[in-house]
Amino acid sequence: MAKMNLLTDLAIKKAKPETKETYLNDGAGLRLCIKPNGNKVWEFRYSIDGKRRKTTFKTYPIMSLSNAREKRDEYLDLIMKDIDPIEHKRNKKKEKVLEDNSNFLIVASEWLSKESERTMQSTHKGKIKVFENDIYPFLKDKHMNEITINDIIQIIEVKKLQAHEVASKIYNYLDNLFRFAVLRGYCERNLLADIRKSDIIRAKEAKHYPKISEEEVLCELRDSIYNYSGSHSLKNVLKFVLHVPLRADNLCTMEWDYIDFEEKSLTIPRERMKIKSKNLNDFKIPLTDEVIGILKEQRIFTGHQEYVFLGTNNRSHINKESPNRALQRLGFNDEKRGRKIRLHGFRGTFRSMIDTLDIENKFSFELKERVLDHHEQNETVRAYNHRADYFKQFIPLMEFWSDYILSLKVQ
Repeated sequence: MAKMNLLTDLAIKKAKPETKETYLNDGAGLRLCIKPNGNKVWEFRYSIDGKRRKTTFKTYPIMSLSNAREKRDEYLDLIMKDIDPIEHKRNKKKEKVLEDNSNFLIVASEWLSKESERTMQSTHKGKIKVFENDIYPFLKDKHMNEITINDIIQIIEVKKLQAHEVASKIYNYLDNLFRFAVLRGYCERNLLADIRKSDIIRAKEAKHYPKISEEEVLCELRDSIYNYSGSHSLKNVLKFVLHVPLRADNLCTMEWDYIDFEEKSLTIPRERMKIKSKNLNDFKIPLTDEVIGILKEQRIFTGHQEYVFLGTNNRSHINKESPNRALQRLGFNDEKRGRKIRLHGFRGTFRSMIDTLDIENKFSFELKERVLDHHEQNETVRAYNHRADYFKQFIPLMEFWSDYILSLKVQ
């Protein structure tokens, strides 16, 4: 394609604007468009794949005649290689944007922002804390494509020594983040797709909480709790968990606002439960007459405060280790003889004994799991069952259990 170079700087400077756009041709597709307002804009016209196209460069004299010709020649070279200059420029701009946005810190911030839309606020805060404390110090200055599997292993190895569960979460977070980054084009591949989690983090050996499953020992436990001579909060928190097997955190941080004495119910906000999925209702469980009696007695001492069971300072909620120490003092610390239990163990006792006692199969497996707020691990399965209301079905189960606890007699 000929490059005629017809224009001169003198001719361009002498060119005057008219009422309509006028043009000065330099040849080989390059021309100068003179606007009615006096602006002089470089244009380049070309044909590729049978289509005529036009693009603009900068204005004259910001882009000189010689620079405009260099730009034209650059575009002509691309056309000779069957590359559309406009598409080439657009792709280069996209690549520049991706390059600028592919710093790990930027990608992680974008991913965390997306994650906040589908997770509870309290859960999301914990996730951000893990990134700030355990991940950013290692990766914040790296480009996504610069990160190696050894970088990730180093992060996990360090955390494994401190907190095994957090190390496991870090693997999951980074796996999901890299999948997101590949989808967005910030990196070419997910490093974690080629390795198994179990090769980096061995499964932690499960240790079951000690529980009591012999009726005689359970009766002794009940009598010891009901006759406890310590603080009212300690005595009543232990009486309460005998009848309502909550998790230790939910038990000790229970608020008076969660109790409905007229309905005889306890409702704990979903964000305060172990499973914090937005797809699940708040945890709601009926309270038997015995439990209502325990709470009414406790209300005399702490009804003016936020929390039901108070610690020794009578201001904040009871520490979950305080009831555990009380159980030790009461003599329930001998695991070999089946006489050891801690707050969480009441859940195991309930689940084990209900299975044993329910010889007529009055209560379904699913019901016994839901009353403990156990849910399917699979999020898809969980999504289909999330709105099921078990409250009315819980009533006969909790009455059955409470009546059983009260009916126990020393053999």
